[in-house]
Amino acid sequence: MKNKREELLQRRANSVLGGGQERIDKQHKQGKLTARERVLLLLDENSFQETGMFIEHRSTYFGLDKVHYPGDGVVTGYGTIHGRLTYVFSQDFTVLGGSLSETHALKICKVMDLAMKNGAPIIGLNDSGGARIQEGVVSLAGYADIFYRNTRASGVIPQISVIMGPCAGGAVYSPALTDFIFMVEDTSYMFVTGPNVVKTVTHEEVTSEDLGGAKSHAERSGVNHFTASNDVECLKKVRDLMTYLPQNANELAPEPTQFAFNSSKNEAIKNILPENSSMPYDVRKVIDCVVDDESFREVQADFAKNIVVGFARLEGRTLGIVANQPSAMAGVLDIDSSRKAGRFVRFCDAFNIPLLVFEDVPGFLPGTDQEWKGIITHGAKLLYAFCEATVPRITVILRKAYGGAFDVMNSKNIGADLNFAWPTAEIAVMGAKGAAEIIFKKEISQAENPEAKWLEKEAEYADKFANPYRAAERGFVDDVILPEETRELLIKAFASLEKKAETLPLKKHGNIPL
Repeated sequence: MKNKREELLQRRANSVLGGGQERIDKQHKQGKLTARERVLLLLDENSFQETGMFIEHRSTYFGLDKVHYPGDGVVTGYGTIHGRLTYVFSQDFTVLGGSLSETHALKICKVMDLAMKNGAPIIGLNDSGGARIQEGVVSLAGYADIFYRNTRASGVIPQISVIMGPCAGGAVYSPALTDFIFMVEDTSYMFVTGPNVVKTVTHEEVTSEDLGGAKSHAERSGVNHFTASNDVECLKKVRDLMTYLPQNANELAPEPTQFAFNSSKNEAIKNILPENSSMPYDVRKVIDCVVDDESFREVQADFAKNIVVGFARLEGRTLGIVANQPSAMAGVLDIDSSRKAGRFVRFCDAFNIPLLVFEDVPGFLPGTDQEWKGIITHGAKLLYAFCEATVPRITVILRKAYGGAFDVMNSKNIGADLNFAWPTAEIAVMGAKGAAEIIFKKEISQAENPEAKWLEKEAEYADKFANPYRAAERGFVDDVILPEETRELLIKAFASLEKKAETLPLKKHGNIPL
């Protein structure tokens, strides 16, 4: 028995060593943790249970018969995050560059299957050179097996992808199918084709960082949802996000027993909006004055800044926040903001997270660029997402709510449960200036002083329509409230919607305008 025991311990030690101490040292010199170190930091202390530690690849081509590493380049298993069951896989770049083989994929698929069976989140830590070329088509089939499971798990359990090194070629599509992507500055990148291929085909010279680094995907493509400066910070952010999410689609997000709210914010909220309705302000200040202290976690903060989305808590309960941002492009809706918000709304609806909308939108962004790139279809994504959502949905109109954008931003007529407006709300087909020009065009042109007449008619239109009371008279707004009443009212409103249930038409699925 002693020899058997020693053999097991030796095999475990060999597996823990991955690609060897030399490669581990190289990983550390690059500012990166090893696959196993990452898992142990991500999960609660002493909670990790590894699976597939002794699995090895089966290939004999191109010298692979002489190279064997127990675990085959990926650490898999399960543990807890804040005491809740979580499944995880972590690719090991020290083993053949973390390349995906048939057995590497098999290990990942096994933990994904377990996550589905047990209704628990799956977190993937990606650090891989891509498909193992020596294995040919079986490695490609391995990716397809993972993609299939990503799709089946979508909307059933939360799926988080953490990019902590290279992720290129077909490998990028698994993270793209998951709910949220984290990236690390300077050490992680994602792209379908690398800089060398880009140079060959298009003659463009570009670095890996510019092509697919954390900053590029955070600001330009929107692929990256959260950015961190190093591995440790990134894993802490993942742990934090998990406190806002339920285990699966049949459960609710956890509710902390303690929360704080500084009552002085009820005074501060009165002075956020400028007197001049054309002046910008930061809508995040409004959010901060309503939700629990320091509870707002913005998603995709660097992408499509004209809309703000993220998670927050109201008396400890998780909410999804969607808010127009007047300090960026006046808060208009465009292609990127519609895609960003639409996808976030669908995630919240899939996982029973109530939606709170703060509205201040002057309309959709005009121009040939937007029209030719499909603002109609992309804007319809956000509209579809809200119409489809069955979770409790409440809108607070802060200021402007013009035209079709008023409808799209969770209006009463697309299924919002409760809609409130501040006295500063302006709910109309368009702004008073443009409306006056159209309605009173003839009268203005015939006036002795057309400019003065225009201003007069603009003021007349504003007085009649640029307020919340016409909408309230028709029942499109449930109540007009003071800013300082917002938090208390929302607490009561969401409490009243706790048991909300909707019966949807029987169908396979809708056809969202992709």
